Amino acid sequence: MTPPRDHGPRLLRPLPNFIFMSRWLQLPLYVGLILAQCVYVFHFWVELVHLIEAAFGSQSALDALVRSLGYTLPADPVTGVATAPTQLTETVIMLAVLALIDVVMISNLLIMVIVGGYETFVSRMHLEGHPDEPEWLSHVNASVLKVKLGTAIIGISSIHLLKTFINAGNYSEKVLMWQTIIHIAFLLSAIAIAFTDRLLPSPHHDSGV
Repeated sequence: MTPPRDHGPRLLRPLPNFIFMSRWLQLPLYVGLILAQCVYVFHFWVELVHLIEAAFGSQSALDALVRSLGYTLPADPVTGVATAPTQLTETVIMLAVLALIDVVMISNLLIMVIVGGYETFVSRMHLEGHPDEPEWLSHVNASVLKVKLGTAIIGISSIHLLKTFINAGNYSEKVLMWQTIIHIAFLLSAIAIAFTDRLLPSPHHDSGV
C-alpha cells in the first residue's frame, strides 16, 4: 500500500491565520521575564558579596546585609530599643542563605514559565535530542505546567515562612498568623490542582496508548 503523501503544513485561511499568529504577542512578555531574571541574578550576587565581605569582618557589608534582611536584635529590656547586630551571627547567616535560596527558587520558577510557557503556548523549540533538554519539558503541557508552578510556589512560600519564623521577634502575631494561613492556602490550592489533573482523562489513555 502506498503511504499517504505529506503535503507539508496546511495553509490557514486569512482570519484563522491572523488569530493563530496573535500568539506571538506573548513573545515580549517572555523577553521581559528574561530581563527580570537578569535583575534577580544581579540581586543574588550583590547579596552574596555582602555575605562574604561580612564574613571577613566588613561592618558596612554587614549593615547592608542586615538592612536587606530586615533583621534586628531583640529590644533592650531597659531602653526598649532594638539594635542591629555588630557581627555576623548564625541567625544572620541563616537568613542570608535562605534569601539566596529564595532567589534561586524564584529563578527556577521563571525558567519554568519562560521555557514551558513558550513551548506550550507560542512555538516549539525543537529541543528533542539536545543533551541539555530539561527532563520535565519532554512531557509538559498546560496541565502539567500548572502543577509544577503550584509546587514551585509552595517551595517559595515555605522559604519565606521559614525566614519569618527565624526572624519572628521582628514580626507581630498577626503577620505570623496570616503568613501561615496563606501558606496553607497555597498547599490546598496545589493539592486541588493536582487532584483535578488526575480526574481529567489522559491524552495517552484516550488514544489507546
